[in-house]
Amino acid sequence: MDELGKLKILLHHWLEHNNDHAGVYRDWAEKASALGNQELSDILEKLYHETKKLNKLLEEALKKT
Repeated sequence: MDELGKLKILLHHWLEHNNDHAGVYRDWAEKASALGNQELSDILEKLYHETKKLNKLLEEALKKT
């Protein structure tokens, strides 16, 4: 397999991995909110949104492979 093929596999992996993390961040944001820690919830929610932005870049990179 050539380097571009390896990179394509890595990009797929990173995208899936980030999607998993995004879901976890959102779940914990909800839990933190339910526990009364809105500041922490807000930070975790921001992490969720930033991860989704990163995923768009990964998807863009994937299209170039």
